[in-house]
Amino acid sequence: MQLVRNFATVGAMTAVSRVLGFVRDTFLAAALGAGPVADAFFVAFKLPNLFRRLFAEGAFNSAFVPLFTRVRAEEGADGGEAFASAVFSWLALVLISVTVLAEIFTPLLVMAMAPGFTGGESADLTILYTRFCFPYLAAMSLVAFFSGILNTLNKFAAAAAAPGLLNVVLISILIAVAHFSLPPADAGYWLSIGISVAGVLQAVVLAIAVRRAGVRLSLPRPRPSPRLGRLLKLGIPGVVAGGITQINIVVGTVVASFWSGAVTYLYVADRLYQLPLGMVGIALGIALLPELSRRLRNSDEGGALWTQNRALEFALMLTLPAAAALIVVPLEIVVTLFERGAFDRHDAVMTAAAVSAYGFGLPAFVLIKVFSPAYFAREDTATPMLFAGVSMVVNVVGSIAGGYYFGREGFAHVGIAAATSLAGWVNAGLLFFGLLRRGAFKPDRLLAMRAAGFFAASLALMIGATLIAQNFSQWFFADGAMRAAAALAMLVTGSAVIFFLMCELSGAMGVRDLIRAFRRS
Repeated sequence: MQLVRNFATVGAMTAVSRVLGFVRDTFLAAALGAGPVADAFFVAFKLPNLFRRLFAEGAFNSAFVPLFTRVRAEEGADGGEAFASAVFSWLALVLISVTVLAEIFTPLLVMAMAPGFTGGESADLTILYTRFCFPYLAAMSLVAFFSGILNTLNKFAAAAAAPGLLNVVLISILIAVAHFSLPPADAGYWLSIGISVAGVLQAVVLAIAVRRAGVRLSLPRPRPSPRLGRLLKLGIPGVVAGGITQINIVVGTVVASFWSGAVTYLYVADRLYQLPLGMVGIALGIALLPELSRRLRNSDEGGALWTQNRALEFALMLTLPAAAALIVVPLEIVVTLFERGAFDRHDAVMTAAAVSAYGFGLPAFVLIKVFSPAYFAREDTATPMLFAGVSMVVNVVGSIAGGYYFGREGFAHVGIAAATSLAGWVNAGLLFFGLLRRGAFKPDRLLAMRAAGFFAASLALMIGATLIAQNFSQWFFADGAMRAAAALAMLVTGSAVIFFLMCELSGAMGVRDLIRAFRRS
């Protein structure tokens, strides 16, 4: 029940943040369109965001939480504070150094990230925007550090709510941009500054939350120690293992930069599948890691296995219907949410094709977040890193081949998205069979029965969603934004009813089971 409570907290806060993110991206699409300015801004934002997810979320979630849990168990709260303060000092030193170097060598970073921009209209804008965005990396790395402390203490709300501040700041700027009718290039300038401002706000909010939780951090002189060496040893593989999906997305961005508009199509499509990924996969991963770390620290292997089975059930129940909808009705979703301003019907059609390709990979992306904590909680980050390396090779080869094959027809971004999905399934499969081989995961009968029911219910949803979309096609594509929004609401509601009705009939999991679980938690 603790897992349900923590998952519900993180998932609910993430849902609020992602809904605000949709509002933000709707305004962004209207303000920037899908031209050179939009491509420049999205690449500029992706650079610090990538490093944040790799060096902060991946490393700290996989390495810091288990070590912090162990130190607190062995030495008490005072020992935990001393360890966290030592990490804080080294982190501050590294972040200042990385930020200064990134500001100096921004042109080289942009060239590596988007080689197709070289000499084009987007290159200078990307360099300018990136320099304004990059302090966001330092601020968000501190956010990840503070979040790791709070999550270990079973305090998830503040860390889960903090990302919403970014969307609040950017939406405010976009409203001002629309009010003053600023051109896209100027809008990108102010948005880039707003990204760094939002990062600082999040870091301050979580620093206050950590202090209120009773953890008093200091900044001692950075000194090496065996524990910090252990953190580094676990963290480097965790960078790769925890952030492989992001690495694969960057590979796609590099390839996509050779086609005009492809970066933006992939960015918007990425935002759509990131909603269920954040609400389910990332939320489960965040809640699961400290729970497994505590159980394994107490030698409760049976409890750890039971927790993993139930986490996988939640992942399938909440991810499969979302994936089914993204596969069969992507255009209806994209048209309703993004088709306005400079983002026209052609852009919507191109983006929808990538959404469908990502939909096939969504369950895999979530499963990676569910399976990885079983390795991380055992202080094994090397094995997931090896598996991530294999999937990255698949993604690189697939993105290049798919990009150029589909690029002949103008759909390079679809080949890139399909390669990312394929790489996700390779990674998820390797993680799953690796756990089976070492006996760290054993699917129970209840999981097998419910999984079969979820798959059957998802197939029924695909059929039902297709029929609903066909009956309301006029509302989606010809009758204006309000009718499209109403049609999307009916599509979502009808699809949800079909899915949960089939779950009830198949015995997989009924609405009453969910209500009882959340009520007990």
